[in-house]
Amino acid sequence: MKNFLAKRKLNLICSVAALLLVLLIWVIAYYAVGDDYVVPSFTETMVSLWACLGEGEFWTAFAFTLLRTAEAFIISFVLAAVCASVSAFSKVFGELLKPFMAVLRAIPTLAVILLLLIWTTPGVAPVIVTILVLFPMLYAQFSAALGEADGGLAEMAKVYGISKKERLFKIYIPQIAPNILAQSGAAFSLGLKLTVSAEVLSNTFKSLGGLMQTARNFLQIPRLAALTLVAVFAGLIIEVALSALVGVTFKWRKRVGE
Repeated sequence: MKNFLAKRKLNLICSVAALLLVLLIWVIAYYAVGDDYVVPSFTETMVSLWACLGEGEFWTAFAFTLLRTAEAFIISFVLAAVCASVSAFSKVFGELLKPFMAVLRAIPTLAVILLLLIWTTPGVAPVIVTILVLFPMLYAQFSAALGEADGGLAEMAKVYGISKKERLFKIYIPQIAPNILAQSGAAFSLGLKLTVSAEVLSNTFKSLGGLMQTARNFLQIPRLAALTLVAVFAGLIIEVALSALVGVTFKWRKRVGE
């Protein structure tokens, strides 16, 4: 643990400094605007945050939001991995996917949510929206990682008649896994933000976004700010935790291999 903190001392200092700067800007904005309905006070926001942490409704909503995010992330991750793997061995399939991915990246999120609310339910729409954004992003990451894999090993495998399946699982995946998994935390964090945003627009029942929409409707600005802070810090904590876990895991495997 001491080594972990020592190696990341600069990152920790920069993170704390950034948080203090944001807090300073918040306080300055609060006194400059002078309107609690525009910029809530930091003290009232913290009081609302503490009140939220003591509510069963909040924890239920938080759990459902995390479940929706996890569902969307897992589906996107698996689809991206499969499509990128097939594209690596089939140029035709890869070329066919290019315009499809371009369309997915260009689709406006708000319009998709409005359409999905007609076709599905407020509980399902955020999951689909998050998948539509994460899938092309993860696919691009997988494709880039596969493209940077050691071509020499792949050519050697072809010469020795190793099957595509063995090449995929014994050459490509071991090479790209550290890089892909290291980026999973950032992707999950982005997925959480997307899910919450879609929940707000969908007014999803039992969700962080639904609680935010209710707070906005009743002009509970400190509560709205507190819920926003929960979403932000939850995403940051998940991103850091997953990145640290992946780093520790691959260091352990490397030492075992040595």
